[in-house]
Amino acid sequence: MDYNMVQKPFVYDAPTPQPRASDAETLRNEIVEKLTYAVGKDPIIARDTDWLTATILTVRDRVIDQWMESTRDTWRTSKKRVYYLSLEFLIGRLMRDAMSNLGLMETMREALAGFNVDIDELIEREPDAALGNGGLGRLAACFLESMSTLKVPAYGYGIRYVHGLFRQEMSDGWQVELPETWLNHGNPWEFERRESSYEIGFGGTVEPRSQPDGTVRQVWHPAEHLNAVAFDTPVVGWRGARVNTLRLWSAQAIDPILLDRFNSGDHIGALEESARAGAITRVLYPADSTPAGQELRLRQEFFFSSASLQDIVRRHLQQFGDLRSLPDKVAIQLNDTHPAISIAEMMRILMDVQGLGWKQAWSLTRRTFAYTNHTLLPEALETWPVSLLERLLPRQMQIAYAINAMVLEEARAKNLGDDAIKAISLIDENGGRRLRMGQLAFVGSHSINGVSALHTELMKETVFADLNRLYPGRINNKTNGVTPRRWLMQCNPGLTGLIGDSIGLGFEDDIEQLIRLDPYAQDQGFQDRFAAVKRQNKERLAALILDRTGIEVAPDALFDVQIKRIHEYKRQLLNVMEAVARYNLIRAHPERPWVPRVKIFAGKAAPSYWNAKLVIKLVNDVARVINNDPAVRGLLKVVFLPNYNVSLAETIIPAADLSEQISTAGMEASGTGNMKFGLNGAITIGTMDGANVEMRERLGPENIFIFGMSAAEVEATRIDNRSPRETIEAHQPLREVVDAIAAGVFSPDDRSRYRGLMEGLYDHDWFMVARDFEDYCRAQEQVDACWSDRSQWNAMAIRNTARMAWFSSDRTIREYADEIWNATHV
Repeated sequence: MDYNMVQKPFVYDAPTPQPRASDAETLRNEIVEKLTYAVGKDPIIARDTDWLTATILTVRDRVIDQWMESTRDTWRTSKKRVYYLSLEFLIGRLMRDAMSNLGLMETMREALAGFNVDIDELIEREPDAALGNGGLGRLAACFLESMSTLKVPAYGYGIRYVHGLFRQEMSDGWQVELPETWLNHGNPWEFERRESSYEIGFGGTVEPRSQPDGTVRQVWHPAEHLNAVAFDTPVVGWRGARVNTLRLWSAQAIDPILLDRFNSGDHIGALEESARAGAITRVLYPADSTPAGQELRLRQEFFFSSASLQDIVRRHLQQFGDLRSLPDKVAIQLNDTHPAISIAEMMRILMDVQGLGWKQAWSLTRRTFAYTNHTLLPEALETWPVSLLERLLPRQMQIAYAINAMVLEEARAKNLGDDAIKAISLIDENGGRRLRMGQLAFVGSHSINGVSALHTELMKETVFADLNRLYPGRINNKTNGVTPRRWLMQCNPGLTGLIGDSIGLGFEDDIEQLIRLDPYAQDQGFQDRFAAVKRQNKERLAALILDRTGIEVAPDALFDVQIKRIHEYKRQLLNVMEAVARYNLIRAHPERPWVPRVKIFAGKAAPSYWNAKLVIKLVNDVARVINNDPAVRGLLKVVFLPNYNVSLAETIIPAADLSEQISTAGMEASGTGNMKFGLNGAITIGTMDGANVEMRERLGPENIFIFGMSAAEVEATRIDNRSPRETIEAHQPLREVVDAIAAGVFSPDDRSRYRGLMEGLYDHDWFMVARDFEDYCRAQEQVDACWSDRSQWNAMAIRNTARMAWFSSDRTIREYADEIWNATHV
């Protein structure tokens, strides 16, 4: 809900509809009304999707009541607003989230039961919003929900992707990318705001114009124009405390059809502008392996950044009338480098559109923006060719040059030296001139935060070491968190009920009360009930695995889970290699008391990331061999679940016994999957990387399985540049695994398929798979021993749940609000 386009003075006591009742009979009547008058269906012939839409519209009405009140309260009180700019918002399904946060679940269940409609089946019908890929987008969604829960006035800004990333299917074990179709039946949660549309330009020229006061104002004349149209989705906080707005932009041509070309017979060419505009919001992360793909990504990032900033400035002027108060009333958080072009675009708006001078515009910009860094990986710290920017965004590139000159003058004045100045410069001169978006975000923000304690320290020591010397004190840490509403109360109702029965329901409003569960870790009766809940969740997951893959797994087995984006640093390869080693040992020593284990993988590989896609194929090839070998006797199963998304995670995580967080130390910024698993009573096996470090501190080292090299050891090994060949040849189980995979034991149809992958371990082993393998196997043996003592295992699992409260996104948002945004909250 937004009043930024209101033409007459805002009236605070304007009439409002009466809040709707929420008893079962009222809900039942309203569902029929929505079905009849909004969906246009007779209940007699209504399909599941019709009932779903009618139910969502009924819930949405109750959301709107609080949405309007939340917006009016912000206008009445002139509170500071937070604007969270993110290329991803992995919000998942919204109906259960809204019903749960509004306390409507059971009354809605009763209401629908009167129509013989099962609410749980209806929830499964809602499509996942295809607006993100992994942890970055899910974090943004958790943050929005926590901001609503804590009554922080906030907007999320992103892109309304028509097809999202992609729908993943398997063809003979290979990943196949297909378009997501989440909008096929429309999106009843969103509101199109045609009145909130902004013109976005690309290309063209910049003209200097002399002003009457003797100054020169630059005027950008774009060669290409399109419209950014807003679509608003309400985000409900716990118990309806506040409803904030997720505003997503859709790109549309100014002229949807060129009639002169159409009438001249060029029917396809007449739609060229519409197709060109629509491509911007068609797909998340289009492949950037071609120049056209790179340009499209840059267009996406500028498109949503510019539209969001125009919207923010207009809203601020509408309410306060003066830009001097911008940093006092507006906080803009950049979620990674994707929206970093916002720094240059805000300067353009303040100077070229609003007429401010450079000094004032720079002060306002820097005091308004903050930047969250999510990675130390060079490929994820975006850079763009200067030539592309000069062609596509000529005015913004001029401003970037001017910012760079100012920053380098400061560096010279502090005598930082030539090497430091090269590292600080916004322009990378090595191998073609490129604009460094991380540096741009850093210099244009008053706060730069990492997302775990280790990651933040590594930022200071590595990628931003010289900028940290130039601007000491800007870097700070805000360890990530997850919302306990979705990732405990909603996805694991059995465990939530057990906790409530044991320590009371106060933890639902104050998650810190979970620590009261700690003494129950040694209570045998509680352990039994805890294990029974886990068993039910595993039975549910086992049924899903059978349905989607045809693989039958035993719920009594240890469920060993690694679900995340497929990337070499996340080391799914290490996990599947351990599966091969375990397979070899089970066949060689059938007499041993082996712990039955199911290794469960899920995740998507970027379409152009060949090695990641090859790892998916390897997992499936290994699964085919192991799962069909009678000598294994069902003691080991390997499963790859396709099309990983939020809803699939909500089924997998409550069923997991072991959480694989095994990234190469120093390469995972934080991780949030580790937090979700721990909250649901899974025990982590992991490296001292990301938030695993802080989890070990808060859980106690006896409640987590840690292995592998430290970040410092990884860096020293890379500097030493010693061949890993000696490591592989000295450890027989590792050598046997590498030789078997390289020789085609698991790929008889193509014996050389994995030869290059294995040769990479011999040649460089950049991600320390071979070097960490032996210690990883040792840690897995500890897992087996602990699982064999089920009382010990259950006690560890209970302590994981009890001690995970600190990793709530509520805590994280309070820290952002207090230490970065200076925003109000409860």
